[in-house]
Amino acid sequence: MDQKQDEILKKDRAELLQAQAELWCHTFGYLKSIALRCAVELGIPNAIHRNGGSASLPELLGTLPLAANKRSCLPRLMRFLVSFGIFKEDISREGTTTTTTTSVYQLTPVSRLLVDGIGMNSNTEHTCQSTYVLVCVSQLQVGASLCLGNWLTSSDENTPFGMAHGMDFWDFTGHDAEYSMLFNKGMASDSHFVVNIVIHECAEVFVGVRSLVDVGGGNGAMAKAIADAFPHIKCYVLDLPHVIHGTPTDGIVEFVAGDMMHFVPSADVVLLKFVLHDWSDEDCVRILTRCKQAITNKEEGGKVIIIDTVIGSPSQQILEAQLSMDICMMTLTTGKEREERDWHKIFLEAGFTRYKIMPILGVRALIEVYP
Repeated sequence: MDQKQDEILKKDRAELLQAQAELWCHTFGYLKSIALRCAVELGIPNAIHRNGGSASLPELLGTLPLAANKRSCLPRLMRFLVSFGIFKEDISREGTTTTTTTSVYQLTPVSRLLVDGIGMNSNTEHTCQSTYVLVCVSQLQVGASLCLGNWLTSSDENTPFGMAHGMDFWDFTGHDAEYSMLFNKGMASDSHFVVNIVIHECAEVFVGVRSLVDVGGGNGAMAKAIADAFPHIKCYVLDLPHVIHGTPTDGIVEFVAGDMMHFVPSADVVLLKFVLHDWSDEDCVRILTRCKQAITNKEEGGKVIIIDTVIGSPSQQILEAQLSMDICMMTLTTGKEREERDWHKIFLEAGFTRYKIMPILGVRALIEVYP
């Protein structure tokens, strides 16, 4: 074998070994989600925050609810979480003459989102996303995703979630009170996160608006924040009876029980926050048609405001998040994440004339749609 052939073989072997490493990263990628959920369940972000924003390994061991025979596992978990950016690790030397070192862990922008009661800045409300993580990395959703391969080769009209659990996602949330409560709490935390940015970054979309109905608005977190920021707007929330049942009323927001497929209360603005991605194109046209009928001042700026994904971000990380959510929708619902051309098509079919997309929400965008 000559030197050139030997170099080619070495390069091929190096590429194979690199490919195997990448394959392992993809194969075990699900463990990132599991480790993230574990960090939330243990309360690691809160523990670091309570310790002034950084905590050594002994300090974490002194506060986390670990079994005595599992304490040695914490450094391994933390090393893994640090490796993909959930926490930051600094190595601190103890004393001036010793070589003993200890790890000190700090929050990153990602893990700050998992701390109870932290806002994005001093002017924003609670934006903790821990419950959202617990919903998305629940046994119910992870179990459903394991059915994706069987579902794709089956003529069954059910979703992978339905295949795994015997009923579709919405029926399940309606029947399982514990999961429904967790799901609604997770969606409310997401609403707090989004509405803070909307209010501060594009308040102009609410200029001249006298009334707004938040369709599928759950416990009213989004509508209440809008009503607080813009007291001149009368806000309503439409959702299914089991969702709004028992929701405390404070006079700021009025709750209406109903099905958006059949009825949407009249208002200047109809808001759909992370709703349409749950539904097929045909259902979206049906929902948007109801919304169009509900707009009261069509000649004076009445509109539908949609907060949802528009696939195609120039950021690779945001694009990956968008595509990941698309597979999540394939697993749980009949919906999907859409490119602009998909949105354009359903807007036209629902009878709307024009729209404007504002890509100000990272993974999602704010879309104004006019009749």
